[in-house]
Amino acid sequence: MTQEIEIRKVESLKDLKKFIQFRYDLYRDDPYDVPYLYFDEMNTLRRDRNASFEDCDADYFIAYREGKAVGRVAAIINHKANEQWHNKVVRFGWFDFIDDAAVSSQLLSTVEQWGRERGMEQMVGPMGFADTDREGMLIEGFDTLATMYASHNYPYYPRHMELAGGFAKDNDYVQTMVKVPEKVPEKILRVAQMVEKRHHLAIHKLTRKELIRQGYGREIFSMLNNTYHNLYEFAPLSERKIDQLVEQYIKIADLNLVSVVVDTTQNDKMVGFGITFPSLSEAMKKTRDGRLFPFGWYHLLNAIYRHRSDTVDMLLLGVLPEYRAKGANAMIFCDLVSQYIRYGFKWAQAMQQMETNSNVLSNWNYFDSYIHRRLRCYKKHLR
Repeated sequence: MTQEIEIRKVESLKDLKKFIQFRYDLYRDDPYDVPYLYFDEMNTLRRDRNASFEDCDADYFIAYREGKAVGRVAAIINHKANEQWHNKVVRFGWFDFIDDAAVSSQLLSTVEQWGRERGMEQMVGPMGFADTDREGMLIEGFDTLATMYASHNYPYYPRHMELAGGFAKDNDYVQTMVKVPEKVPEKILRVAQMVEKRHHLAIHKLTRKELIRQGYGREIFSMLNNTYHNLYEFAPLSERKIDQLVEQYIKIADLNLVSVVVDTTQNDKMVGFGITFPSLSEAMKKTRDGRLFPFGWYHLLNAIYRHRSDTVDMLLLGVLPEYRAKGANAMIFCDLVSQYIRYGFKWAQAMQQMETNSNVLSNWNYFDSYIHRRLRCYKKHLR
């Protein structure tokens, strides 16, 4: 006889800590999992800390059996995204569970009911509050080392989505591994040089002062609103959310691994950017459940500034639409690849990109590369 499952809503900070801790406990013995930063999870999920709550409603739920946590899920409505895409979508995210279909099914049913009560007509996920949160469920590449920026899960997760019934593929993302060449590919170099001369574009290497005091960090994420606006379920980042992203990522970046393209005929207007970080995967695996104290900071800073990893993560790439056809992408890749070679990186890992985004994926044709992970967002119609 199946033991009864109880679904409890997160009501307090103590509950939220249990919600966050559940995943660390579930994946403790998975050799391919990389713990997420604990304080980042807390800051994202707390209403008083995450600027996304300006546009979102959310509740979190934990599944218990005999007093022990066996699963969790977040129910989210991003009103700005729904308005932009003219739909009524409830998102499910932070979806983790033991290998028991009764648990996963009840968690999904809880989100479905929560969404129906608020007039939603579709259920989509796994997704977060904003496009900068992790999205998708891993369906291929379970035996590859994860990153702290992308979702990772056990192989049984997709099977549970099939068992739940009513869910279908809505969108797939892929992650590509790129072998860093011994020199910048000749074709990219030629295009970059031609673009620089013909369109008067230039690479600008930012200083810490420019990022913080002169607002270049904010400008990068403001540009993201323009370059990502037509991507899957994207909602524009608010001014407060942009400030948070600058604080979390740009301020600690190795600026040699950040590339900015400017138009010299437009007072050095920023028209493209690339943000990359040395892989933090091995460093994060040395932390205690994603916590940086007492020794986590040491491993993390070693990875960022002493390049103890042979892999670099390509987190964000954006070029204004009117400059894509001019070849600004080539300038970014030319600059970043030369930095990767100088630092001795062997691999560059592209973060997840939509499988239908042929313009972006075609960039990897100039390199020795392969797709090593695939993630899926599911959709269910509630009407």
